[in-house]
Amino acid sequence: MLVGRQAEQQALDRLVAAARLGTSGVLAICGEAGVGKTALLDDAVSRLTETRVLRATGHESEREVPYAALLQLLRPALGSLGGIPPRQADALAGALALPRGDHGAEDEADPDRGDASDRFAVGAAVLSLLCRYAEDGPVAAVVDDLHLVDPASANALVFAARRLAADPVVVLFGVRSPEGDDVVAGLPALRVGGLDLAAAQQLLRTADGPRITEEQLGRLHRATAGNPLALLELHTADTDVVESVDAGLPLRVPRAVTRAFGRQLAELDAEPRMVLLVAAVCGADLRLITAACARLGVDASLLGESEDRGFIVLRAGRVEFRHPLLRAAVYSEASAQDRHAAHRAAAAATPEGDADRRAWHLAEATWHPDAEVAGLLAAAGGNAVSRGAHGVASRAFERAAQLSPSEDERAALLLRAADTAWSAGDGGRAIGLLDERIRDGRATGGGDDLGLRAAIAARTGSLRAALELLMAAADRQRSPDEALVSLADAVHATFYLGDARTAAALADRIAGLLPAATTPTSRALGLMASGMARTLAGRGGADDIRAAVPLLESDAELRRDPRRLAWLMLAPLYLRDASSGARLRALVDEVRGSADVGVLPVVLFHVAVDEATTGAAWARAEADYAESIRLASETGQDTERAMSLAGLTRLDARAGRADACRAHGEEANTLCAARDIHVGEVWVAHALGDLELSLGNAAGATERFEGLMTLLGELDLDDADLSPAPELTDALLRIGRRDSALAVAAGFHAQAAAKGQPWARARADRARGLAAGEDFESWFESALEWHAQTLDRFEDARTRLAYGSRLRRAGRRVDARPPLRDAFDTFAELGAVLWRDHAAVELTATGVHVRAPGEDATRDLTPQELQVCLLLADGRTTREAAAALFLSPKTIEYHLRKVYAKLGIGSRAELAAALAGHASPHA
Repeated sequence: MLVGRQAEQQALDRLVAAARLGTSGVLAICGEAGVGKTALLDDAVSRLTETRVLRATGHESEREVPYAALLQLLRPALGSLGGIPPRQADALAGALALPRGDHGAEDEADPDRGDASDRFAVGAAVLSLLCRYAEDGPVAAVVDDLHLVDPASANALVFAARRLAADPVVVLFGVRSPEGDDVVAGLPALRVGGLDLAAAQQLLRTADGPRITEEQLGRLHRATAGNPLALLELHTADTDVVESVDAGLPLRVPRAVTRAFGRQLAELDAEPRMVLLVAAVCGADLRLITAACARLGVDASLLGESEDRGFIVLRAGRVEFRHPLLRAAVYSEASAQDRHAAHRAAAAATPEGDADRRAWHLAEATWHPDAEVAGLLAAAGGNAVSRGAHGVASRAFERAAQLSPSEDERAALLLRAADTAWSAGDGGRAIGLLDERIRDGRATGGGDDLGLRAAIAARTGSLRAALELLMAAADRQRSPDEALVSLADAVHATFYLGDARTAAALADRIAGLLPAATTPTSRALGLMASGMARTLAGRGGADDIRAAVPLLESDAELRRDPRRLAWLMLAPLYLRDASSGARLRALVDEVRGSADVGVLPVVLFHVAVDEATTGAAWARAEADYAESIRLASETGQDTERAMSLAGLTRLDARAGRADACRAHGEEANTLCAARDIHVGEVWVAHALGDLELSLGNAAGATERFEGLMTLLGELDLDDADLSPAPELTDALLRIGRRDSALAVAAGFHAQAAAKGQPWARARADRARGLAAGEDFESWFESALEWHAQTLDRFEDARTRLAYGSRLRRAGRRVDARPPLRDAFDTFAELGAVLWRDHAAVELTATGVHVRAPGEDATRDLTPQELQVCLLLADGRTTREAAAALFLSPKTIEYHLRKVYAKLGIGSRAELAAALAGHASPHA
């Protein structure tokens, strides 16, 4: 499948359509090597139905064989040679070395006959033959690599092409620039450039090879200018070649790419080629290039020869290669000795203030251990971390380790390289670096090593392995503070696993270590983890979480630790009340824009869970879930992908998106079942049961909820917030199982009372109100009081709907209207369409006319478009939004144009107004 070439395909389609109607068309498809000219020609040919196709391809080996390409192209049409003027037929026959007289010409003695030496006669013969052949139906003559075609054939073909007019013939040439530009000068041309970022991403999705992140894709796209050949070749090559882009070094590219560009360089003599190599090594600064050339004893003015040949452009003190891959070819084709010399000269010429660039040049010029160069590279890695370039930092630390003569320092640098690789979202590379430490024999797999391995395992779906690693790490840590951090991470893993038994044991172990905690971070994480573990096991826990909140709010070190940024969201998610977590949400909002791609999936997941259960931020939650899923897929983080899909399934159920709910639920369950992510299975089961209830299928809902209750029992998960008891009570009542409903409501009420948190208490009182007799009113009033202490408006509306329905059925229609109206308005504002419709039915039954709510302006936007809009509406600039989403500014603008068209607006002010209902509740 051809990607990113819609405009080019449309141009070719128009040309072919015109030919079918009798208007000739000629087009030269021009572009750099590897840009996709052949793919475009192949695509055009594949769509030439009811058209006879003549094809030829130029070959280097046949450039000196006159008319070789012409014979290749015209062979199928030679049966029509007798239908053209004899002189032309003879000239063409002579050119193609065909027996004269066998082509059906009428008079061999005709004095007007010519021969192959008459190139105009041959060109005219090609024109006549094509037109004659087209009398029986449209014809396409397609010649690829015209720049490699023998000159005699090329001249004849171009001669004919210039003169086509009113025949059903289309001529397509594929021509490499700049070599073939002169050959097709004056012909209509289609200049093919590199793919844009979105098309490059689509291309690599269809290709075999490793999965890459948005950040890596951006570097690869910049390095290749979107050249498809280079994208595909470098996508499967060692990622070192791509990482070198941000270090300012030229690429080392595979032979397939250098062959495509290297032919042009063979024309240069040795010294001009060395000067061009220095330019490739040094970058664009002409002063630096000149200084480096002087140190090598070569004349920088020889760059003029490269400029004359079109390899570079000199302007305003800068040297710019015609194409990034030409720079890569210059570098890759050079000998190792010449590359080392150029890097040494560049390092010597680099100003003192540019220490990072100097370090990289020295590293490329050094092949043996060197403590000084290793130290410079390590410092460059630290600088890269400070600006968020974790991929570059990882390469710097790894290269520093390779050059370090100290084995202990090498082990430490490899650990830093692994840690920053994981921050960049490259778990496979991080594990490889950790394994390299072990192979060296000096690193024994201590607590830090195990902790990082566990973090990667937890995010990539090996939760059991992560739990074992973290418990082993806690045993090997040097202090209670370090052990507490490892145990806290272990508790986090038990949440995903739904392993309440292990969580309870970890809580007891944490309790024994907390008195010895000396740092705010270890105490905050220890208290938070203890509360989480006890909550999962139904043993309280809220007090520990509340005690952790002020520590989490004030611990600046925790906010700087990218791997634990999501912990700031755990307190509000577990407490689920209106008074806890406002400051933590604000802190996450402040720092999430600078989070690394490796940690963004987990941060976005936790933020989306909060948005989906507080205020009216469902559109934002959907966008964050979608972004988490996308980034998790790109970085191989299956745990977050599974949980975000499960969270999206719950949101779909609330919003009444039945098909999406089932599809997302199925995908989430497949991932969860394969990786023991039992809490994800719990969420999906709850969502699917709730969907059936909202669709009016009480029996199906009952079956789902009873199955979920069994699963929770098997897992010993006794957290009231995971229980579907209130919804099961509703479903049981609808199918007439009143006694069962009463028992379920009573049991859950006791469970919620033991937990003591307002969200659980509100749902428990609603269940009792649903199952109660004449005293239902007090239960619903109590539930609404508890809801007032939470931020979940959807659950509040569910209670008001149930309350109003009971009042109506009790004959109190006037009293029923206020809670039903409140429920209807909330559901409509949130976008819970099925529940809104239920409230509308109940309101209508009380004698109230229900006005249909306005439709959401964002309903037609894709999650990616919505994510872009929300950032721009929040006041981000295009570049800021691009950085936050790991996209290019041009991609942001592309999405914005599509949004404007969909919403019928034309400015950012109008966009902000259209999205006013989706503004962040934490802004």
